[in-house]
Amino acid sequence: MGADVLIVGAGPTGLVLASWLARLQVPFRIIDRNDGPAPESRALAIQARTLEFYAQTGFAETAVAHGVRLEALNLWARGTRAAHVKFGEMGRGLSPFPYALILAQDQHERLLVEHLSQSGVRVERNTELLGFQAHDDRVVARLRLSGGQQETSEYLWVAGCDGARSIVRETLDVGFPGGTYSHLFYVADVRASGPVVNGELHVALDESDLLAVFPLPTAGTIRLVGTVRPHADPERKITWGDVSRGILERLRIDVARVNWFSTYRVHHRVTLGFRSGRAFLLGDAAHIHSPVGGQGMNTGIGDAVNLAWKLANVIHGPGTPDLLDTYQTERIAFAQRLVATTDRAFTFASSDGSLARLVRVDLVPHVLPALFAHDAARRYLFRTISQILVRYPDSILSAGRAGQVHGGDRLPWAGRNFEPLKSLDWQVHTYGSASGPLVQFCDRTALPLHTFPFDADARAAGFERDAVYLVRPDGYVALADPMGEVPPLQAYVRKHALR
Repeated sequence: MGADVLIVGAGPTGLVLASWLARLQVPFRIIDRNDGPAPESRALAIQARTLEFYAQTGFAETAVAHGVRLEALNLWARGTRAAHVKFGEMGRGLSPFPYALILAQDQHERLLVEHLSQSGVRVERNTELLGFQAHDDRVVARLRLSGGQQETSEYLWVAGCDGARSIVRETLDVGFPGGTYSHLFYVADVRASGPVVNGELHVALDESDLLAVFPLPTAGTIRLVGTVRPHADPERKITWGDVSRGILERLRIDVARVNWFSTYRVHHRVTLGFRSGRAFLLGDAAHIHSPVGGQGMNTGIGDAVNLAWKLANVIHGPGTPDLLDTYQTERIAFAQRLVATTDRAFTFASSDGSLARLVRVDLVPHVLPALFAHDAARRYLFRTISQILVRYPDSILSAGRAGQVHGGDRLPWAGRNFEPLKSLDWQVHTYGSASGPLVQFCDRTALPLHTFPFDADARAAGFERDAVYLVRPDGYVALADPMGEVPPLQAYVRKHALR
């Protein structure tokens, strides 16, 4: 057996899984049926939580250097700007990345591939999974290689990161319930000029049109996502000529050149199982939903990070295979909530009903500015969209509460406390001072202990002075003990067989 894990699919989800497994020294193989990143990719937004994950593996600086910081949102109705919200103000003090990042998926993937190559990892292109058989102790996979010949090889685990038409999911036959929205949407990269070509995000809502304008790194270039004219003939190939012009004119967008154009329908689906024996589903293979909030790609990356360290703990020992069950319980609950939420928001934003149009065009432009005037509302919106609010309170890995921090929460950011997360290892944090018995226990068990001052940042983040916080490799709090004593920590380490 040459590798422990077979990663099927080299989109962002598969590449991030590969990046973490490489850092965790887990032998793997990553294949993709295509010869390179798709040139016409729709995913653009990289949220703050994803950038925090990227900082753990040294990739965040590269992503930020090649992307556009999305620091402001503008809402338009009938050609009039109804709201202007600065993301930087919303996220200040909550994350080292108080913004979303715009980076086209094709370039994003190329940068991830380059990052992987620095670890000696190569994506095997034009290599297709034909099927596999899962046994109690291994997975036997059939592959078609780039030269056309077939190969049978064995692995401990298979990770399906192969998109909405996943062969891994089809082989598992676990179901993919959901539906498809009736509207046909377009996505286009264009060279354009006008007031909205200003490096900010613009969302326009009209009676019958919906348009989002995203900035791109190249000056004068934007990404448009909008609705195709209702009377366009669905039997022929849809072109730029079928795009609704009214909303473009009202926003005064003058398109000089269309670099590429594509159409698509939006789906909302969640698979019935993220894990089946020795096979896992991640990203679009497990869940697809509307583009509301720019959540899709980031959710897949969250899947990859969640699974990677658990595989490493089981493969390297002494973690037990039961640890891998928590991948499904933690991630499927979030995916189901996300799909339900984005479904409601997207249905409202794209509905043709008279009541929905009235609310969308007449009520929302008045309500949102008033809502965004409140600091608490702005910060809640940032927490939600950035995915720093994702938590696992019902996981068997989550226990306790100290201050405002619960087991299962993302470790709150308090200035310097994210730096040790680059080790991708279990660790203990205290804010104030660590007791002698705690220091001795951590030394004896080789569990890294990091002590930070209980200052204004720690207090604002919700930490309790001298409490113990056991932090998982993915930056989530496993155990929060307000007394800062050894017995609860010792019991947790024994129960979950931590290294």
